[in-house]
Amino acid sequence: MTVEIREMTADDCEAVATVRVRGWQHAYAGLMPQAYLDALSVEEDAARRRDHLARGNGRVVNLVAERAGRVAGWGCYGPGRDEDAPAGSAELYAIYVLPEQLSTGVGRALMDALTSRAAAEGCPLLLLWVLAGNEHARRFYEKAGFAPDGAEESFEVGGVSVGEVRYGRRLSAVVAAGDSRG
Repeated sequence: MTVEIREMTADDCEAVATVRVRGWQHAYAGLMPQAYLDALSVEEDAARRRDHLARGNGRVVNLVAERAGRVAGWGCYGPGRDEDAPAGSAELYAIYVLPEQLSTGVGRALMDALTSRAAAEGCPLLLLWVLAGNEHARRFYEKAGFAPDGAEESFEVGGVSVGEVRYGRRLSAVVAAGDSRG
């Protein structure tokens, strides 16, 4: 089955919230407090997605991946938020796939579309933050051409400190043409 990538619309908010919440609950099990993950709400997340889209200024790109007419993944990027990031850098804020769609090509198609779009917009570098203990995601990013750049930070979730590592990938016209060698 093919994967179709398209712009997210307000009609996608519930499906994207489902992808995001189920993605967090699957990917972060054992890395974040289970009570926090269990308390995540699709309804609350959908309301946040609607608000983000309504207030959007066109600087954040939200894409969905569909398989058989059903939203199976979501990702977004926008301007880099780190003070030490090179001028013009973009940041991959999120990329999630339904757990049953992992390792089926949905994530890869979504990542390729996001990096190609950022490259086509002239972004020289795409950064992202990943949980230090999320080995599956780290392997996925490394296969997509990202590498740790040495920056680390932590944040608190449910009273537990969670470490993150920053990754980066240089973008070029080659990536914009669909080649993953960036």
